[in-house]
Amino acid sequence: MKIDSWFCAVRATRLAVVVAVLLLAGCGFRLAGDRPLPLALQRVYIDTVEPYAVSEPPVEQALRSRLRRRGADIVAQPEAGVSTLRLTKLDEQRSVLSIGPDGKAVEFELTTTVDFVLVRDGKILVPSDRLNASRDYSFNAEQILAKEAEEIRLQRYLQDELADLLLLRLEASLSRLVPEPASANAGIEQ
Repeated sequence: MKIDSWFCAVRATRLAVVVAVLLLAGCGFRLAGDRPLPLALQRVYIDTVEPYAVSEPPVEQALRSRLRRRGADIVAQPEAGVSTLRLTKLDEQRSVLSIGPDGKAVEFELTTTVDFVLVRDGKILVPSDRLNASRDYSFNAEQILAKEAEEIRLQRYLQDELADLLLLRLEASLSRLVPEPASANAGIEQ
């Protein structure tokens, strides 16, 4: 008798899972990386304006990775019919949030900021805007090596978070644009 009730419970659980999956699929739910990219982001050139940088900033690396993962073609040079995402004024700052009784900083805030604009064939698709991400952390002078490593991890995390926020902002801004007429898209694959 106990085995029969166990099989019924397993069947009921499986049925509940199947119903939940069907309901989620029916309402349009998709995993975050599963959304199709807007047409303007399917072929893109990323232009980072950093006058003294020798390598590409981590936010650009994270953005490239996310766009490629979702099927975008990242081109090496700007060309006609390709959107240009211009990243400017990438800034990382550390500011003191609180000071201990001995006059030394005990809490810091890391802030990463980037300005961006999306242009295609001389037309501004997403006007210039600014995004920032910040995190705070405590500091203990007795654990200086661990705290330095924590700060580096937090800065990397902020760059990744900024790339996610930037991609979401671009998608939201592009979704508000009036769609191009069907005749203009006739030669473009979607």
